[in-house]
Amino acid sequence: MLKKFSILGVIVLVLLALSVSLVGAQDEITLRWRTRPDNQAEIDVYQAASDAIDAAMDGVTLVYEPGGSETSSYQDVLITELTAGTAPDVFWIPGTDIARFAELGVILNLADFAAADEDFNADDFYSLPMRHLTTALEEGVDTLWGLPRDVSSFAIYYNADLFAEAGIPTPNEVENWDWEAFREAAEAINDLGDEIKGYGQNAWWGPWGVWVNGAGSSFFNEDFTACGLNNDATVVGLEFAAGLYADDLAVPWGEDSEPPFLAGNVGMFQNGRWAVPGVAANADFEWDVAPLPEGPANNGNWLFWGAYVVNADTENPEAAWNLVRELTSAEIQGQIANLGANIPSRSTPEAQELFLNTVPELGINNQAFLDGALGAPAAEAPLFFGDWPAIDAEYGAQVSRVLNGELSAQEFADTICDRVAGSFE
Repeated sequence: MLKKFSILGVIVLVLLALSVSLVGAQDEITLRWRTRPDNQAEIDVYQAASDAIDAAMDGVTLVYEPGGSETSSYQDVLITELTAGTAPDVFWIPGTDIARFAELGVILNLADFAAADEDFNADDFYSLPMRHLTTALEEGVDTLWGLPRDVSSFAIYYNADLFAEAGIPTPNEVENWDWEAFREAAEAINDLGDEIKGYGQNAWWGPWGVWVNGAGSSFFNEDFTACGLNNDATVVGLEFAAGLYADDLAVPWGEDSEPPFLAGNVGMFQNGRWAVPGVAANADFEWDVAPLPEGPANNGNWLFWGAYVVNADTENPEAAWNLVRELTSAEIQGQIANLGANIPSRSTPEAQELFLNTVPELGINNQAFLDGALGAPAAEAPLFFGDWPAIDAEYGAQVSRVLNGELSAQEFADTICDRVAGSFE
């Protein structure tokens, strides 16, 4: 009899252990998340961050998925997967795409989770991205579409060896670094030889927008519901930019300026913080970064950003919110910033100090990027009241005509807003 009870007790204990194990397995949550990394080094950093968060989150297993494209097809693939129900729980998208994903209803409004999170403070982040991330689709509805992963700004990458050869001070040594001083430097470097160009910028909206912004104009009106380029400041900015090409001071518009810069044949190259790792790995000359030159109104800088958002169909929205919070924590942002490719999206003094101490081995002027982010830049903007891809295509086509000498800056300003009017709601 005792033997029977003993056997029965063992069976009960085994069944209890098995049931506890099954409950634990059922309680374990798996979250998939994705970014769009530029290289293997960046993939490794995100994987390390994922492993660290995984270890700290009880009952959650994380699966990191690096995106496979640096183009808009990354976003298009996500849309396809979201429609098919196969998308990750959390993913990063560029700031310009927030409105598109929100209006399609494929990302979750996180406002309720943020309100219930006593440790969350929206004021810790740069205000411009947060303005767009809190834009409501319906009046009076508290909204938070995600949290910014990082920000970036433009700077002038310069070849110090070419400045020395031309016998002129570098941009960081010029007392009044403005458009006039910039053009004088481009002319002096351009005179070094037929293979040398004073300046280079690539053919997308950010670089040409610097000259328009710096003159005091804007891509949009104040509430982002209409074109804002039909003014005299647009003419001033585009005439200055067009002059660089008309006088053969720049790499021809439409050509990629980065390879000739890395080859040592371009004095100044306008690009964002993301270019630092590539320049550090490939430039066989002395280089540094400097602020954008001051225009008539300001230096025209942009605040580029992207955000982590949550799949509207995730089965674990609270856990997904916690993951977004962890991914945008100061600790994780510090790890990512150490790659040298971006700036933490937190604007706190601690985050700024952390950024200034990144990539110390390069000895570059990190302050130029931070000043660009803090100095009243225009923000990369998702259009909740317009079709940004269509507007961007028309802006770009007409600006190309201006910079190639086929259209005057005045003609551009007189006609561009009419050309895109139909793309705004």
